[in-house]
Amino acid sequence: MSRLKQALESGRFVVTGEIGPPKGVGLDKCLHDAEKLRNHVTAINVTDLQSAVLRIGSLAVSTRLIERGLEPVYQLTCRDRNRLALQSDLLSAWALGIENVLCLTGDHPILGDHTEAKPVYDLDSVQLLKAAGTLNQGHDMAGHELESAPSFFLGAVVTPAAEPPEPQVIKMKKKIEAGARFFQTQAIYEPEKFELFMNQVQEFRVPVIAGIVLLKSASMAKLMNANVAGINVPESIIKEMEETVKEDRKKKAVEITARIIRQVKPFCQGVHIMPLGWDELVPEVISEAELG
Repeated sequence: MSRLKQALESGRFVVTGEIGPPKGVGLDKCLHDAEKLRNHVTAINVTDLQSAVLRIGSLAVSTRLIERGLEPVYQLTCRDRNRLALQSDLLSAWALGIENVLCLTGDHPILGDHTEAKPVYDLDSVQLLKAAGTLNQGHDMAGHELESAPSFFLGAVVTPAAEPPEPQVIKMKKKIEAGARFFQTQAIYEPEKFELFMNQVQEFRVPVIAGIVLLKSASMAKLMNANVAGINVPESIIKEMEETVKEDRKKKAVEITARIIRQVKPFCQGVHIMPLGWDELVPEVISEAELG
C-alpha cells in the first residue's frame, strides 16, 4: 500500500516534497535533489511539464524514484493527451509500481515555451479522476473490462486563496465525488484565509495537504502575485524579503516557511513543501516548523 495513503489514513501529519524533471535526459541532479528529501518526507511530487515547459516526463522520473526506494506522487495533466493516452499512461504507471496520482488539468501551452503547441484537454481534472477511478474498478472509460485493475490513491488540487472561494468549494466537492482521496493546495501565504476556507470544507472529511513555495526573493513573490492565479503573498512578507540581504535569503525563506507551517498545521493533515531547487533547506524547514 502507498505510504502516503497509510500515513493519511492513520491520521499522521504528513510532509510531502516536490522535484521538477529536467529539460533534457540527464537525471543526476534531479535524483540528487530527491535524495535530499529522503527520510524527511513521506512522498515526492514529480511535476508533469510544469508551466507547459518541455521537460522529461513525470512517468520516467517517478519510476526512477521507485527504483531508489522513494515514493512518488505522479502528476498527470490533461493538457497534452486524449483519453486513450491518459488511461494508457495510468496503466503504465501502475505496472511500473506507481500508486499515488495527482490529477491536474494543466497550464495552457500559451504560457509555456512551445506557444504554438495545440492543447488537447479531451478531459479536465474532474473527468481524469473519474477515468482513473473507473480503471480502479476494472473498466476503461468506454466500459470495457480490464484483464487486471490498478488501485491508485488519487489526489487533486484546490486553491484556498481564490476569490471568491465558493467555486473552489464546489469544484472540490466534484473532485471528491469523482474519486479524489486527498488534496494538495496551491501555495499558501495567508494562514487566516486558509483557516476560513478549511472551515468551509471540513464536512468533506478528505485530507488536505497545505502547499507552500519557498520564497527566494521579493521579486519572486511579486512575480507570483502578478502571474499565478490563487496566490497572494502579503505585502508584509514581501517587505521582509526586501529587507533581507542576499546572503541571508535562504535563512529568511526557512523562517517564513516554517512560520506559515506552524500557523496552518492545526487546520490541515499535512504540508507540501515546494523548494524550487532549494531542496537542501527542507530538513531545516521541518526542524524549525517543529514537524520532526
